[in-house]
Amino acid sequence: MKHTLIRITILSLLLFGTTAHAAVIKIATLSPDGTAWMKKMRLAAKEIATRTDKRVKIKFYPGGVMGDENAILRKMRINQLQGAAISSGALTRYYKDTSLYGLPFLFESQEEVLYVRKHMDELMVKGLKKKGLISFGLAGSGFVYFLSNNPILSIDDLKKEKFWVPDNANARNTVKAFALKPIPLPFGDVLAGLQTHLINTIASSPIASIALQWHTQVKYLTDMPVLYSWATLVVSKKAMDKLNKKDHATVHTVMSPAFKEIDTENQADNKAALAALKNQGINFIKPTKAQYTEWKNIALKGNKKLIEKGYNSQSMYKLVKKHIADYQKKIKLTKRN
Repeated sequence: MKHTLIRITILSLLLFGTTAHAAVIKIATLSPDGTAWMKKMRLAAKEIATRTDKRVKIKFYPGGVMGDENAILRKMRINQLQGAAISSGALTRYYKDTSLYGLPFLFESQEEVLYVRKHMDELMVKGLKKKGLISFGLAGSGFVYFLSNNPILSIDDLKKEKFWVPDNANARNTVKAFALKPIPLPFGDVLAGLQTHLINTIASSPIASIALQWHTQVKYLTDMPVLYSWATLVVSKKAMDKLNKKDHATVHTVMSPAFKEIDTENQADNKAALAALKNQGINFIKPTKAQYTEWKNIALKGNKKLIEKGYNSQSMYKLVKKHIADYQKKIKLTKRN
C-alpha cells in the first residue's frame, strides 16, 4: 500500500508538472509589427494559447529586434529562440533546395509558380523537417523586381550601379552568373544604405519594398520578374517534440491554415502593391525583347552551373523543370482548344 501511494504521488506530480509550466515558443522575424502577416500570426498564437489552456504560448519578436536572419538562426541553434519567420535564402544552410524556387528567370508567371508549388511544396517542408525544422507551409512573397534610382534595362546598366543583395551565400552565388559586384547587407541595413547612397539599386518584391519602406528611396521599377521569393515559419523540431501529442497537433491545426491564408493573401497584396508603387510616382520601365532574352539566357546558364556545383540537388531541379514543362504543355493544349 505504501509503495502504491508513493507511485500515485509521483504520477500526480508529473502530471501537474507538465501542465503547470507553459511551453513558450519564441519566434523572431524581420517583418515589422503591425503588418498583415504579424496580425495573422498573433491571432493564430492567441488561438493556440486558448485551445491548449495556455500550455503553449507563442511570443513574437518582430522588426529585426533579434538581429538579421543569420543572427536569428544562430539564436535558434543555442535555443535562445525556437522559431523564425524567415526568407527561403537564409535556410539553405539547413536544406539547400529552399533556394530552388528562387533561381533567376526560372518561372515566367505566377500561374506557373503555383502549378509547380502544388506539386513540390510538400517536398520542401519534408526536406526542412529532416534537418530539424518544422515548417507550417510556404508563403510566397511574390516575384522580385529591380528597384533603382537609375533606369535598369540591361545587364550593363546594372553593372554600373551599387546593387544590394542579402547578406547570405545563396544571394551572392545567385548573382555570380551576371558578373556583378554586389554590396551585401543585412535586411535591416537596406533602408539606411539607400538613404546614405551606399546602395542605389535593390531587388525586392513589391509588398516587401512597401512594408520595409524601401520604395521611398527609389525612382524606377524594372517591369521584369527576376526571381520568385518566398518565406516560411519554422520552429525547431526539438521544441515541437517537447509538446504533448494533443498540443503538437493543435499548433499544426492552427498555424498551417493561417500560413495558407497568408500565402493566398500575398498574391493579391503583391498586385495591389505594384499598383501602389505606380500611383506613388515610381516609373515602370520595361526591357526590350532582346534585353529580356539576354537576361534569361545568362540566368539559365548560371542556374545550370549552380546545379552542377551542388548548390541545389539535380533531382529536385529536374523535377521543377518537369513540372514547368507539364504546365506549359497544358497551356498550349488549352489555347488550341
